[in-house]
Amino acid sequence: MNAQRDEAAREFESHRGRLFALAYRMLGSAAEAEDTVQDAYLRWHGTEPGQVAAPGPWLNKVVANLCLNRLTSARARREEYPGTWLPEPVASGALGPMERAEQREAVSFAVLTMMERLSPPERAAVVLRDAFAYSHREVAGVLDCTEAAARQLYHRGHKHLADQAPRAASAPLAPSGTDAEQNAALLGRFLRAASDGSLEQLEQLLAEQVVVWSDGGGRVRAALRPVHGRGNAARFLAGLFERFTDGVRFELAEANGTAVLLGWEGPDLTSVSAVEAGPDGVTGIRILRNPDKLSHYAERHRALSQNG
Repeated sequence: MNAQRDEAAREFESHRGRLFALAYRMLGSAAEAEDTVQDAYLRWHGTEPGQVAAPGPWLNKVVANLCLNRLTSARARREEYPGTWLPEPVASGALGPMERAEQREAVSFAVLTMMERLSPPERAAVVLRDAFAYSHREVAGVLDCTEAAARQLYHRGHKHLADQAPRAASAPLAPSGTDAEQNAALLGRFLRAASDGSLEQLEQLLAEQVVVWSDGGGRVRAALRPVHGRGNAARFLAGLFERFTDGVRFELAEANGTAVLLGWEGPDLTSVSAVEAGPDGVTGIRILRNPDKLSHYAERHRALSQNG
């Protein structure tokens, strides 16, 4: 029996990465995704060895349904969240393939934030179909609905996402590939301009309709509402850097398929900033400062740095 349990544990571990990627896309929270995967393991452990004929699909359904349950309560909590809610950053390597721009965009902070407006079933349908190539019939099996209903959920979810998308095309900065040097250069110019408090340099980098979001979670100071417009954003960013960056070390890294700036105060990660660029300049800046949302990424970033 112990040998069978050991084999069952190894079987689960072979699926853990994919299950985390699914749960994170569903929840936008690394901590909740890990808890969900652990709950799935307990359910897996409770089955009789050999009882599940197809472990992969079975585990996907378990995780998806656990996420649906969590999303119902999470939506209520996030409605009471102090200020702007942003997703937790996650190392891109934990989220599956990132070769194509569409794969990076699907886990970007912008898209994950927009996904919060979808109903839990709509979100599940979009994630399962787009990220995991489920057919509408397979989505219906996970959600216990008809294939026609699954198809409707998917199309309705995509319509909601399209309705929220900004009119001006923008995209997260790729962490690697042919544009990596240009991306690093843009982030470098942004950091220098903000650090110098140069409104003129900042405004030159920003699109006219740029928006800045900052998430402090009520734990640290952050703007409670998005900051709109080139002039307002430039003044906000200059003031932010003047007040909060003394003694901060910045580092270029990647998260969620995006090039990001990390802010470190000694050993503590205190900010993750993602920049979205369009044809007219920087169209969006998302600054995550809530320490509760930074610990997961910081821990794994340190581990990768030490192993590298």
